[in-house]
Amino acid sequence: MRPGPAGDRRQEEITVKTYLISLFSPDGPPPEDLDLTKVMADLEVVNADIRAAGGWVFAGGLADQASATTIRRSRDGVADAVLTDGPFAEAKEHLGGLTILRSDDYDVVLGWAERIAGATGLPVEVRPFQGEGDPGQAPTDL
Repeated sequence: MRPGPAGDRRQEEITVKTYLISLFSPDGPPPEDLDLTKVMADLEVVNADIRAAGGWVFAGGLADQASATTIRRSRDGVADAVLTDGPFAEAKEHLGGLTILRSDDYDVVLGWAERIAGATGLPVEVRPFQGEGDPGQAPTDL
């Protein structure tokens, strides 16, 4: 906040949103010619740059999709929850990792996502968290 011309206090409006960058891995083992050590080192360079720019919240890779548990509950709440080993849906790709960051500039977020895609060789998806940046909505603390 800074003083206005008449001595009143006005809040400078900056809309910072939180974004999820999802990395999608193909099903099956990694290609034999893939150097995972280099991929992880390249990805850590991007993560360090995000930290230095002040946008870092969290990032991490996920365990194999076979370790997932899917939980279903009836909509009426009468039936007990059903837990199933494994992922919810069969697919050619699965969520392999994620990065969560904050920025007031969507183009900057897209630039980070492009660098992550380049470091990993994987497709990525960028999505803002719902409701952030809406008038009167405070950012969620993670």
